[in-house]
Amino acid sequence: MSSRIGAFMLLILLCFQFLSVSALTNGFDASALQALKADWTKYPESWVGADPCGTNWVGITCTNDRVVSISLGNLDVEGKLSSDIASLTELQILDLSYNTGLTGPLPSNIGQLKKLKNLILVACSFSGQIPESIGDLEQLIYLSLNLNQFSGRIPASIGRLSNLYWFDIADNQIEGTLPVSNGTSSPGLDMLLETKHFHFGKNKLSGVIPETLFSSKMTLIHVLFDGNNLTGDIPDTLSLVKTLTVLRLDRNKLTGNIPTSLNNLTNLQELYLANNEFTGSLPNLTSLTSLYTLDVSNNTLEFSPIPSWISSLRSLATLRMEGINLNGSIPNSFFSPPQLQTVYPVDSVAVRNIRENTTDHQLLIDLLVFPLGRESFNETGMLLVNFAFSNQTYKPPPIFGPYIFIADPYTQFSDGGGSKSSNMGVIIGAAVGGVVLLLLLTLAGVYALRQRKRADRATDQNNPFAKWSTSKSSIDAPQLMGAKSFTFEELKKCTDNFSEANDVGGGGYGKVYRGILPSGQLIAIKRAQQGSLQGGLEFKTEIELLSRVHHKNVVRLLGFCFDRSEQMLVYEYIPNGSLRDSLSGKSGIRLDWIRRLRIALGSGKGLAYLHELADPPIIHRDIKSNNILLDENLTAKVADFGLSKLVGDPEKTHVTTQVKGTMVSRE
Repeated sequence: MSSRIGAFMLLILLCFQFLSVSALTNGFDASALQALKADWTKYPESWVGADPCGTNWVGITCTNDRVVSISLGNLDVEGKLSSDIASLTELQILDLSYNTGLTGPLPSNIGQLKKLKNLILVACSFSGQIPESIGDLEQLIYLSLNLNQFSGRIPASIGRLSNLYWFDIADNQIEGTLPVSNGTSSPGLDMLLETKHFHFGKNKLSGVIPETLFSSKMTLIHVLFDGNNLTGDIPDTLSLVKTLTVLRLDRNKLTGNIPTSLNNLTNLQELYLANNEFTGSLPNLTSLTSLYTLDVSNNTLEFSPIPSWISSLRSLATLRMEGINLNGSIPNSFFSPPQLQTVYPVDSVAVRNIRENTTDHQLLIDLLVFPLGRESFNETGMLLVNFAFSNQTYKPPPIFGPYIFIADPYTQFSDGGGSKSSNMGVIIGAAVGGVVLLLLLTLAGVYALRQRKRADRATDQNNPFAKWSTSKSSIDAPQLMGAKSFTFEELKKCTDNFSEANDVGGGGYGKVYRGILPSGQLIAIKRAQQGSLQGGLEFKTEIELLSRVHHKNVVRLLGFCFDRSEQMLVYEYIPNGSLRDSLSGKSGIRLDWIRRLRIALGSGKGLAYLHELADPPIIHRDIKSNNILLDENLTAKVADFGLSKLVGDPEKTHVTTQVKGTMVSRE
């Protein structure tokens, strides 16, 4: 009998040992996640069971049985953030963004998350003061608390975050002054020498901007203090931050003269000083050669004519100067910036006769276009000019209303000549409707279709997708579905000028950079090597394919860039890298057989979708572990379509006679 009892007890002990071995989540971490779940009235449906790492809870990423990432952005989570979050001592990423049902204060012990690198709480409904303990997050890189209901002051302890790159508290109700350090006893924002972004707009900040806030040791690129109650002068020390590209001080109560020292910010691209109480005259800012937006409207500056130096700002695209006591006439050079260029083969463009139609409150402008290398336009040239103003190539700033293009009657010239002065060019009238310079009048539908081929040939320079000169067999513009076009400058800002810190890998195509959009969304940017024929073909193929491919097991294309001879693809950011990284142990992620089977099934589903359900079907032709990416839930996503083949292409049949792929080591 005793032997039976002993055997039974041994069996129970073995069962407990089996259960403890099979559990993939650290006990403390599992308890902390269960506590979070208990405080939420809505949470992901997959959050069931007692083993978050082992049962694939959505948004949870684990490494060696420890929870390292919680990414629940836009999953409709509701409730409060439990103080038990502090028990997740290995947590590196906490992203709860775009869950407006998350309310209440942040737990005061959040500073115990010593390994936290990304704290992203964009567009929730958190309230109360930002905890002072947040300054204990010594490894923090991204701090995005914008679009919430936080109140109170900016914690001075944030000055201790020496690794902080992104600091965004915009669109809250934060009040008080900007904290600066006081010797060694109290930290302040002036100690954030590695921070690139100060986004403090649309709050209730008050007081002066401290002289000691800025120094030459800082590396800021964005200082956004707009929409607050700041008073006093602009400190001269601001001009010491030579890396600054965007400065927003508009919609405050700033006074005094606009300092001439701003002229030292030679990298500045956007300067907003509108709706303050500045006095004196507008200083000469001719050194700001990269400036493309200048807004000094609605200030109490001295009566003066329009400064002639503005015409020397060769990059200037948007200028707002209403409500600043301007007088005198508009100088002729005002409409001839040095770097004005056209993308059509014309000799020059001139603006004249600016006047207002008081009846309809319209601004009217005559636009003169002169032909290249001849005295008058021929019929083809006129079609080209018509198409130029009807092709949506120019997008006015959103503050302006629509514009209407109206062509004046054309003057016919005989082939025999006439006086040179009478044949200088053709005047094209442009009337700007609603408070604006330009918008478009589309060509009549039937006529546009009739002239489409001719217009396409004439506008290759303007439309980068009209022809792609990557090879002799040039290829047509991609047919896009939902992919956004990014400018080079936008992606440059997202990656801190493509810094090495944001370089996350690369290959034969080029490098891959991690970036962050103004909304706080992480992205992956694939930048092609210059002059790469293969890169050009991959670029075209991936845009065409990925923009119309939508499946949970296929990497999602967010956009692209074809600007300044650059070819870049913008993807969703996949935090856990490639399957190869995990198989080799590089990522530190433990892949048991259950996870490997799930990854294999996910990869198979993605490929099956591409091969059978995509329209037209797509043959990948380069499947390997490097091209299977793993998201925060270890969901497999098929990537890299550089060698893909469209089954429906006319020149391609179901049989392929070429071997395609890349050399890889044995895995």
